[in-house]
Amino acid sequence: MQRPRLKDILPVTVEVFDPEEVTTKSHREVDPRGVGLRTEDVEAIWSAVVRFYKTGLHPAIALCIRRRGEIILDRAIGHMRGNSPQDPEGTELVKASPDTLFNFFSGSKTITAMLIHLLQQEDQLHVDEPVATFIPEFAKRRKHSITIRDVLTHRAGIPATPQEVIDLDLLSQSDEIVRAFCDLEPTHRPGSVQAYQAITSGFILGELIRRVSGQDIQRFLTERIRRPLKMKHFKFGVDSHQLDRVALDAFTGPTPTWPYKNLVKIAFGASMRELVDLGNDPRFRTAVVPAGNIIATPEEISRFFEMLLCGGSYEDARIFDQRTIARATEPQVTGQVDRVLMMPIPLSMGFMLGLRSFGFYGPKTANAFGHLGFTNVLGWADPDRDISVAFMNTGKPLLSARMLAWLNVTRVIGTRIPRDRA
Repeated sequence: MQRPRLKDILPVTVEVFDPEEVTTKSHREVDPRGVGLRTEDVEAIWSAVVRFYKTGLHPAIALCIRRRGEIILDRAIGHMRGNSPQDPEGTELVKASPDTLFNFFSGSKTITAMLIHLLQQEDQLHVDEPVATFIPEFAKRRKHSITIRDVLTHRAGIPATPQEVIDLDLLSQSDEIVRAFCDLEPTHRPGSVQAYQAITSGFILGELIRRVSGQDIQRFLTERIRRPLKMKHFKFGVDSHQLDRVALDAFTGPTPTWPYKNLVKIAFGASMRELVDLGNDPRFRTAVVPAGNIIATPEEISRFFEMLLCGGSYEDARIFDQRTIARATEPQVTGQVDRVLMMPIPLSMGFMLGLRSFGFYGPKTANAFGHLGFTNVLGWADPDRDISVAFMNTGKPLLSARMLAWLNVTRVIGTRIPRDRA
């Protein structure tokens, strides 16, 4: 095997500025003592974020935390544009703020999944029905038995991303996208193994929503979630006139080598550098990508998880029944190593779940549910601590020892915010 070159394993970093000079705090923060915390608890959490920022992996980081429904932390650090390793010299620096728009990337799968659960709540479909019941042409190439549940739990056996899906000029041509995923041939028997569907699952579910509800997924999201929750943004992509409000992403960290290089190519159909370029491209940012481009403020993403935490309601709006939330977050796959991500990730029908010991969401988070986004964006709800969290950032490393600082942020959140129930 050819030894990696030094330039392939050295990290790409961003310039780290004085944290105090590039930190913005929201007016929405309340006194944490009203929800059973101390000011020093909140500051300890933010100090962990600052340490993560100092690793140089992220041009911008933003964190919004609700505790018992109240926003106890809503801050941003760094620059939303102008400090990427790929930026030309002399690019204007623009500070990030709590109102900066970030891409939730794969965290978008949770929103798309909940729209499917909403259709079941209204008796318009059932997750154990075959996808082909609603999309007959999907049955081609032995896919007739793949159920909606299989797609939601990444057990459909079709993890590969079709090349048409990463052709940005075709993203607006829904017929071509449907043809592409209908032409896929399973690599595993449906329902047999966990193999992460990075992009394809969203388009399948989006087309299901269109055929069942008669509305495209963007309109369905707007009418059923975004407007009732009084969100200004929180949609798939953005309008072209808002592109300059979205934080730019940056490739950071070491270049992936074998076998992770191959895994990224299989899952996403492109290299890490190419994926970052695709994610920043206006054609991607203004398209509808159900598995990968909900764009919103951290507060709005936290608000979505707060609504789930509250059993499907927020303030005076009832979105889901409590039993729908329970069904959506019930464990479905545990103890399996994902054939694409090469790690065990417990799944429900739409969410990555927490662990009893230590997981993405920190220590002792067995009842937490949320989702990871490319590559370390994270949104989740933890019923035991009564928190809903949006942890957004713009650096795109894959493997780096400095990522331990990311896990430290969730560790500090989990230790500084006590569990209300054991």
